[in-house]
Amino acid sequence: MSRIGRLPITVPSGVDVTIDGRHVTVKGPKGSLSRSLHPDITVSREDATLVVTRPTEQKTHKQLHGLTRTLVNNMVVGVTDGYRKGLEITGVGYRAALNGRKLTLNLGYSHQIEIDPPEGITFEVENPTRLAVVGIDKELVGQIAAKVRSTRKPEPYKGKGVRYAGEYIRRKAGKAGKIGGKK
Repeated sequence: MSRIGRLPITVPSGVDVTIDGRHVTVKGPKGSLSRSLHPDITVSREDATLVVTRPTEQKTHKQLHGLTRTLVNNMVVGVTDGYRKGLEITGVGYRAALNGRKLTLNLGYSHQIEIDPPEGITFEVENPTRLAVVGIDKELVGQIAAKVRSTRKPEPYKGKGVRYAGEYIRRKAGKAGKIGGKK
């Protein structure tokens, strides 16, 4: 049995879960999320918990079991606490700013980069070199954070660029000086 799939999902008070066939909708204090699940996997409600079950011991059903449980759990956590992905900007003159809802990045290019957040995502700029992507959908938060990071990935020589908070960048040695010189 799947170690993750067999764990029950506790539904906190204030969260409403609606199961309509293979469609699951979760409503909470921060918003509402819905998702269509694989038809073979069933989600049932037992008191204040959700239980995910699979029909057989086939490999694909085992794989879908843990995946489905994690997706539903992420929905429950998202509508109660929300998700936050931190980003750090390293480099001389590199900075971020908010213009309304849009994120404006100065990353050493000849132009500014503007990123318009999709519905349900907000940007928070703590200071010009630290920002965060905040939302209730874990998948979307990660996707937008990856999009911001891809505007200028950290390079391995000086470490300049946009990185996730706490991300370690493996550094490379620069060019070795020429020994001897020209004769």
